[in-house]
Amino acid sequence: MLDIHYREYKILLRPQQFYSPKRFEDYWNEVKAVAKKHGVGVVTNKDAFHRQVREVLFYDTPDFDLYRNSFILRKRTFYDDGWPRPEHELALKYRSPDRQKATAVEMAPRITGAVQVKFKEEILPLKEELGGIRSLYSHNCIITSLGAVLSPALKNIMSIFPSMSAVDADGDSQIDLVNSMAVEEIQVDPGHFDFGHGYEAKATIAIWRNRASEQSLVGEFAFQAKFDHYSEVNDKAKRLSEDFFRDVQNMAPEWVQLGTTKTAMVYGIGAKEVAHSE
Repeated sequence: MLDIHYREYKILLRPQQFYSPKRFEDYWNEVKAVAKKHGVGVVTNKDAFHRQVREVLFYDTPDFDLYRNSFILRKRTFYDDGWPRPEHELALKYRSPDRQKATAVEMAPRITGAVQVKFKEEILPLKEELGGIRSLYSHNCIITSLGAVLSPALKNIMSIFPSMSAVDADGDSQIDLVNSMAVEEIQVDPGHFDFGHGYEAKATIAIWRNRASEQSLVGEFAFQAKFDHYSEVNDKAKRLSEDFFRDVQNMAPEWVQLGTTKTAMVYGIGAKEVAHSE
């Protein structure tokens, strides 16, 4: 199996809590209190609450064939002072609770340029109970390019990403924006954590909004550790990170939204139900 090089811990947050920009800082203060309790080192960044804006778009067939087969196709555009950057980020993800299944999918694209293939473990709360922990395994291919334009024909996307040949769908199907929704993501990078033994993680807090209606959809607190080899991660540091993750849920339960992922929420907004493995 492929080695894991990232562990990303994610907690979804209730959108109602983000009624003012100051709420990013309020939640960070809650998190810092939990870190202090556990002896986790915390550094708050100089521009901790500078808000970054991105547009996030999900694409799929009318029957959501990609998502039903554990694939996620996403385009992300970054903004500086209100202006979109010329380059876009196109990502194809295969995400599953089965590590072996996620490992077996060949994510390398048939394209040259700025391409990254990543394999990560995503640590999430349990779906129906605070203080728990579960894992999804995400095999990602990220392409950064100028003016990325997606062809509406699924077969053309499949020609770039051979891994999508596993999708049970008609190649002549057209892809379009999932539930006609463009997401506005507002994110801050408040700081990072030190769990000891060289195991550190960068933190983010974000809110997703419907770009058309400006309705807040969901927030997220996340922190990600990067390492060369999973086997070299110190067991004590890993346990501390997981204990901290569990307690962040328990110490501020009024913030936590259980039962979903950000992607599942976007797919679930429409009238059509979609079975998925998240």
